Amino acid sequence: MERTQVEAEREPTQIDHNNQPAHQHWLSRNRLLAAYGAFTIYATALAIDTGHADRTWAIWAAVGYGLTTLIIWLTRHRNVPVIWPMLVALAGALAAPVTWLVTRVAPTPEVQVISRSAVLLLQHGSPYLPAGALDTWLSYNPYMPVMAVFGLPRALGASGLFADPRLWLTAVSIVLIWAAFAVAAPHRHCEGCRHNTTLSTVFFAASPVIAFPLAVGITDPPVIALMFLTLALIARPSGLFRAAVALGIACAMKATAWPAVPVFAAAVAVRHGAQAVWRFVGVVIVVTGLLAVALAPAALLDPYAFLQNTVLFPLGLSAHKTPAASPLPGHLLATTGMAGHWAAVALLVAAGLGFAVSLIVRPPADGRVAAWRLALGLAVMFTLAPATRWGYFVYPIGLVGWMVLTRPPSPADQGAAPPVKVPAQAGSRA
Repeated sequence: MERTQVEAEREPTQIDHNNQPAHQHWLSRNRLLAAYGAFTIYATALAIDTGHADRTWAIWAAVGYGLTTLIIWLTRHRNVPVIWPMLVALAGALAAPVTWLVTRVAPTPEVQVISRSAVLLLQHGSPYLPAGALDTWLSYNPYMPVMAVFGLPRALGASGLFADPRLWLTAVSIVLIWAAFAVAAPHRHCEGCRHNTTLSTVFFAASPVIAFPLAVGITDPPVIALMFLTLALIARPSGLFRAAVALGIACAMKATAWPAVPVFAAAVAVRHGAQAVWRFVGVVIVVTGLLAVALAPAALLDPYAFLQNTVLFPLGLSAHKTPAASPLPGHLLATTGMAGHWAAVALLVAAGLGFAVSLIVRPPADGRVAAWRLALGLAVMFTLAPATRWGYFVYPIGLVGWMVLTRPPSPADQGAAPPVKVPAQAGSRA
């Protein structure tokens, strides 16, 4: 009996009562053990090396990841579904630090900007201060108009935890991640697919790629989640319109989503033809434009303020410089003087043009290839940008993670099992 149980842990199988193949999930017990061990090391190193809100998150996360790693190790020969230790990681890396930082620590600059933009939107019809009022770097709002929505609860009078944008950024991001994995699942009404969707959502939401930026108020997770949803919908012939809507919302939320438009459009052209790609791009542009006008109508009367906030400030070309200054090649070149700054901008533009040519010469064949191409393009863009930070690399890392968690099982993964015994989902009961 013990030998059978140990073998089951090493190569989990389950009986499908309808004699239909179940779906193996990439998140096996051993891989989860390795992943959470790596997360523990990362969070511990961050707690030692940083301060302020980053350190607070890192301390909570190191405890959560460490406990999860320990529980998975201690229960490796027991019939304990891995979802339970994964929920410990979600609590330690996301729920606890978000609650602590919201209720006990002063808001981070990103949270202040979002909250102020919502107040400005309600009072003046634009989330942006006019150019004459931009007297410090904190005066700028580098986000697109939709981002101000996350600050509306506070602007409308909410208080406490429910007033903080981080709570709503977290809730929206998790829902979108779940929706993306649900759409990407092979079957809609399959118990195994639903189980795998839950595992993937909990794992991704608790990972440093999503949990860290959410806890400190960085606004990338919902944009990343909308990219995931777009990729999942593109793979379905009936999902192109909804994919375009999702991408349009992301583009109206943050400019970091804009490079995804040509990449995903190229994949749509290969998969669905030229007529479909024009409809796809058209819907993205219309949705982005309508949302921008609806949430910043007064910005149309002051386009220079919009330009100052959303274009010149992120590029480091405004009077007050962004504090995003990680020692990457583009930033190091920009610090040499004005000539170096324009050289970094020129390199960024050249890389973008080269990337656009590559999409024409060799367009991605499907959504998965498009995700890899976008991850590479964003990594190059963030490396060469004159005003940049390490945190932007959550985009390419997140896209790579999405590809890993949604990859179809290979014949080697399936194994040569008897007809009614097939690889089981991680965490299922033996």
